[in-house]
Amino acid sequence: MTNKNTARRLVVTSFLAASAAMLGLPLQAGAADTVLLNASYDVTRELFKDINPAFVADYKKATGETVNVNQSHGGSSKQARSVADGMEAAVVTMNQANDIDILVDRGVVAADWAKKFPNGAAPFYSTVVYLVRKGNPKQIKNWDDLAKPGVQVIIPNPKTSGNGRYTYLAAWGSVLKKGGNEAQARELVGKIFKNVPVLDAGGRGATTTFTQREIGDVLVTFENEVNLVRTEFGDKFDVVYPPVSILAESPVAVVDKVVDRRGLRKRATAYLNFLYSEEGQEIIAKHSLRPRSEKAFKKYNANFRQISLFSVDDVFGGWKAAQKKHFDDGGEFDKIYNK
Repeated sequence: MTNKNTARRLVVTSFLAASAAMLGLPLQAGAADTVLLNASYDVTRELFKDINPAFVADYKKATGETVNVNQSHGGSSKQARSVADGMEAAVVTMNQANDIDILVDRGVVAADWAKKFPNGAAPFYSTVVYLVRKGNPKQIKNWDDLAKPGVQVIIPNPKTSGNGRYTYLAAWGSVLKKGGNEAQARELVGKIFKNVPVLDAGGRGATTTFTQREIGDVLVTFENEVNLVRTEFGDKFDVVYPPVSILAESPVAVVDKVVDRRGLRKRATAYLNFLYSEEGQEIIAKHSLRPRSEKAFKKYNANFRQISLFSVDDVFGGWKAAQKKHFDDGGEFDKIYNK
């Protein structure tokens, strides 16, 4: 009986340890804690499937240690709230600074996070473009075309998705950049969202709605996502670059509250630094995300078209101001969408 009980305890212990590793939770006292959980946004699944094993091999070569990396994906703001509420992420890789600032306000990320890594702690960036049905039957070429009657536009919810917020701000900013005023920008964005039949929570859900459910005439999403769709589905879709769009930087941060409690700071910092390495930058460029490395950018230049980009800082005074005015409860988006 004793042997059976011992065996049973061993099975239970192994199961709990494996479960902890999968969830990025701390193991029992005395066990080596080498599991990093990266909480990321919706459309980076394929990127980190390649980044993680490359980092594990690089870190093993440099230190002799084996580190395991797990992923969690969802709408960027939804992920930020999950980390704020206790998800045991060692690092966050988001698509807007505002979602990391939420974690600063909750005391889990240091206030100076943007100074801890190069380029404002954003190792890559992207922009917002259009994916249309083959041949572009609705002749969608710019932001005004998304507001035309009879055009169905697929955009994820700006309340839960960084992808959706970037799209909203890109449309609003396009009016201001060509000399329009706030009232005209509000009118255009209102007409565009009147054409949105489904508000998915995140960017990948919006992609599924457009490609698999076959809803909509145009999907507005990140450049890397439309290139991924074209790779998967072939000639069913075309990519359209508007004349002006938004600079979508993807910031990263160590979750200080988690790494200090679990002794993971060295490994978590190495993981984010790997994103800036030439190996990491090349993987990023392969996935049609714009790298900071000039070498990687030149090598994969065919993935990136020239496009006029404006930043959230330039047009909206930064993410905190944009969030307060446009996306907080009762803000511009709520007023527009509730109509």
